Amino acid sequence: QVQLVESGGGLVQPGGSLRLSCAASGSIFRANTMGWYRQAPGKQRDLVATITTGGTTNYADSVKGRFTISRDNAKNAVYLQMTSLKPEDTAVYYCVADVLTISRKEDRAWGQGTQVTVSS
Repeated sequence: QVQLVESGGGLVQPGGSLRLSCAASGSIFRANTMGWYRQAPGKQRDLVATITTGGTTNYADSVKGRFTISRDNAKNAVYLQMTSLKPEDTAVYYCVADVLTISRKEDRAWGQGTQVTVSS
């Protein structure tokens, strides 16, 4: 089994910054594309950003220029640096990883989610 553990959420004022972290563990041979999604109350879960093992990134238009995704391949970890936060960024943020397991099966793992609230 593969587990993703997130940390770093919280309450921040508009214009502030937060850094989310996610570490993958378990029966992982290799973590391929990793990323972050978010889900606001009453809305669907949307892509925020992804990053490949080679470092190619992809961002939702709504966060371009404000959020930066990065990873540490040796630790199977992914990070999301969020700056210039807006109230509309308020959501539960989920880490996701496409992995190749030790048994050479492809799997997609999700974290449990971490709450980010942007409010004055």
